[in-house]
Amino acid sequence: MNEPNINHWAVLTCTLANLLVGAIWYSPALFYKAWKIETGLTDEVLGKVNMIKLYSITCLFALIMSYNMAFFLGDAKTDWIWGTTAGFLTGFGWAAMIFAAIALFEQRSWKYILINGGYIVTYFTLIGLILGLWR
Repeated sequence: MNEPNINHWAVLTCTLANLLVGAIWYSPALFYKAWKIETGLTDEVLGKVNMIKLYSITCLFALIMSYNMAFFLGDAKTDWIWGTTAGFLTGFGWAAMIFAAIALFEQRSWKYILINGGYIVTYFTLIGLILGLWR
């Protein structure tokens, strides 16, 4: 088996993209208010969150997801088209679908599923693009 072609700088960029896309997606300009209503979270509860711990764990998870995607796209023939396609298929076909199934069992609303599922699909599509471009 050939060694996968992994650009570690691209993986780190994908990790940071998780925070950037999340900051935009869940901002007041996009889905913050609707997300907060759908989760039942309040400003008081959100104000008590240990942000250092939250962002540290989030970065670790994003790094794992980014390396996992990099291994899947590690073939030397991977380009931005296949990277973007694979990212979308991963986000939509795997990650968002399992998230939606779990959310349905938790009796979550379709609005909740679409907000978070949309973020999942957007993030995976973006990291597929980054990994496909930055060989």
